[in-house]
Amino acid sequence: VAQKRRLHFHDFFARLHQGMHRHRALDDAMGATLDELLGDVQVLCFDEFHVHDIGDAMLLTRLFNALFERGIFLLVTSNYAPEGLLPNPLYHERFLPVIRLINSRMQVLEVGGDTDFRSLPANREHQCFTQGRYVWPGNAAQHQGLDLPARQPTTLQINNRPLRALAVDGRRVMFSFSGLCEQPTAVIDYLALAEQYDQWIIDGLDDLAECSLAAQQRFVNLVDVLYDQDRQLTVIGQRALQESLGGAIADLMRTRSRLGQLHQVGPD
Repeated sequence: VAQKRRLHFHDFFARLHQGMHRHRALDDAMGATLDELLGDVQVLCFDEFHVHDIGDAMLLTRLFNALFERGIFLLVTSNYAPEGLLPNPLYHERFLPVIRLINSRMQVLEVGGDTDFRSLPANREHQCFTQGRYVWPGNAAQHQGLDLPARQPTTLQINNRPLRALAVDGRRVMFSFSGLCEQPTAVIDYLALAEQYDQWIIDGLDDLAECSLAAQQRFVNLVDVLYDQDRQLTVIGQRALQESLGGAIADLMRTRSRLGQLHQVGPD
């Protein structure tokens, strides 16, 4: 089938929100937005489908019904069984209509295995992301051989909001972990930044387990976007990688796998 599209779910949903806001005066803002985003697509794949935001969750029933009404064959990959989507107990009950819709209209297949296919050499050769580095411990001596941009704090305007960067050098950008993940940033911000910068440096990662759940989820989302957009990433941590990625959210499994592909530079 020629009319097929694979989209990262973060990217698609950000564009869906933007389109529906733009067409909010129309009777069918959803339909007009899907016309723009999908055109005559017959097969649609959402990669890494997961839901943590109640605003997204409330829109999903409308989206899935609209896709089914268009006769689109929908393929969704996820780290969660349908019943595990939107696990937050405060909101999970409100998501049950989507779970029922998935179970009634889609075939659910569990694909298990012991092999992490991201780690295979053939999948790493042509990726910018896997040319990045995880460097620890994060001290001045370790930084000397990294060819980092000179630190000159800069305030960026992203989606009409200020965001502080430690340095900007052409298509390179450097953030502190706290400045990017402990602040109320969102996937749409990471997507906008990924369009502007090819090389990223995140400084100051310590132990995610000691961060808030919101910061953990933002870091997971950030790595998802950079991996999907194939941006080169350098992470400067205080600890070895396996000691830095503790935490309580299931999505961290994917983050550990992805960051595990970076070249790891530790103390001599």
